[in-house]
Amino acid sequence: MIKKLLLIFFACVAIHVSAQTSGNEIYPVAFYNVENLFDTQRDYTIQDEDFTSEGKYKWTEDRYKQKLNNLAEVISQLGREQNKDGFAILGVAEVENRKVMQDLISKTKLSQTNYQIVHQDSPDARGIDVGLIYNPKYFKVISYKVYPFTIPGSSQTRTRDILVVSGLLAGEPFSVLVNHWPSRRGEDSSPLRERAASICKHISDSIYKANPAVAIVIMGDMNDDPKDKSTSIALGAKKEMNQVKAGGLFNTLWKIHESGKGTLCYRGEWNLFDQIIISESLLKTGKSNLSYIKSEIFSRDYLFQKSGKYQGYPLRTFSGTNFLNGYSDHLPTLIYLKKGKK
Repeated sequence: MIKKLLLIFFACVAIHVSAQTSGNEIYPVAFYNVENLFDTQRDYTIQDEDFTSEGKYKWTEDRYKQKLNNLAEVISQLGREQNKDGFAILGVAEVENRKVMQDLISKTKLSQTNYQIVHQDSPDARGIDVGLIYNPKYFKVISYKVYPFTIPGSSQTRTRDILVVSGLLAGEPFSVLVNHWPSRRGEDSSPLRERAASICKHISDSIYKANPAVAIVIMGDMNDDPKDKSTSIALGAKKEMNQVKAGGLFNTLWKIHESGKGTLCYRGEWNLFDQIIISESLLKTGKSNLSYIKSEIFSRDYLFQKSGKYQGYPLRTFSGTNFLNGYSDHLPTLIYLKKGKK
């Protein structure tokens, strides 16, 4: 009788494990520019003087903790409608260092989940980096590497590295490239972002060439919209799935932006800088066992200003130097993946 019960038990376990990897599970993958997540300590190697208690923003421990808790409230909800555990992978931009990322996952409500982080300091003059938060239940990190932004013959530009993290999502080979491309400063800064896009494409092409079955996700604050030259031409991310050839890229948010939606608002117009672009391997024609389902902008009501000059804009941390106790000037974006037959 005991032997029979044990056989039934192990059969149930096998069925449960199989369900975890058979396509019944949805894997949310997200990106969020968290807008100037600085600690309160002065770091004389970067330009962080405004984010100290004596600085322009009067950045105290209390304000820092409020910022962490506000971000944690948003992050804790990402992907939860499709997966009870929330997101599997979250790329972030505008984090000062590893400490603020560690504080975010350990000193807020996010500590209830066993999130892990990947971070490496970049040469950005302001000291803002990109990073990755992931749930090890779904994503196993095997390796990571940063690729610097370089311009041949020049050493003047100091900006964010591209963070490449490779591993297994639901047991399938997966690589994510987290970006924060040069900002829109100067009369014509587009060539800088086109250069960043070309570096990103070279990385993506190399990963695909090594293994055409690997799922590749390129995410980040591109400081450009999907139709702009950097993403549509230099990176080559297409608007339509049927335009994507073997080894190509699909921009999951292009059509959403065409419908009038965006992730940040400037002078009354919505931009969609926070893009998530996927490899052909995730489409029906691709070789990955993971497949793309849909994308969205995470735009809940509490994330918007309710009154004043910027009513309807994302509720950010500061307006000028006035502390609004908000979240970010950007909205998060997500895609949803599944495993199984396409």
